[in-house]
Amino acid sequence: MKLSNNIVLIGLKIIAWIIFVGLSIEAGGVIVNFIFSIFKPTVLHLLYQKLDISIIKQNKPLLFYLLYCFLIAVTVLKSLLFYNVIILLRHLDLQKPFDPFISKQIMRLSYFTFSIGIISEIAHHLTTFAIKYGNDVAYLSAYWAEKNAFITMSAIIYIIAVIFNKGVELQNENDLTV
Repeated sequence: MKLSNNIVLIGLKIIAWIIFVGLSIEAGGVIVNFIFSIFKPTVLHLLYQKLDISIIKQNKPLLFYLLYCFLIAVTVLKSLLFYNVIILLRHLDLQKPFDPFISKQIMRLSYFTFSIGIISEIAHHLTTFAIKYGNDVAYLSAYWAEKNAFITMSAIIYIIAVIFNKGVELQNENDLTV
């Protein structure tokens, strides 16, 4: 049983690293697109995912900056979420899982997922508003399509964090009595 748990834990660490690297590349690509859209918008068609909303910048600069702020926030938070998963998996000890650090890290994961869900929800409404008034930004909806999943996941992770917190209290109490 212990060997299979260690293999699964190693597999999860590898998967978390792969996802983190992919999300970091995506966040970096969005940031580079934003910088180029400000200083040299003529090369945007050559960049990452050909993300070009510079037409909006000419007509509605506030909308342009808001959309990019949400894009950057969501992609960076997703990357940070998986960085925190990596930290959690690195410190996880299956012999003594109810550690205060692990409990805090799980709580932090719930905050990150909730933040991603809320920011995605706001960005979704902003995108819907922009589309309603004739702006062609429907393709941006892919960045916040999982908004409901993140909000639901944050609730589940929060419940797990509360359970872990209680486990830490019980384990500390048990260690004091023995």
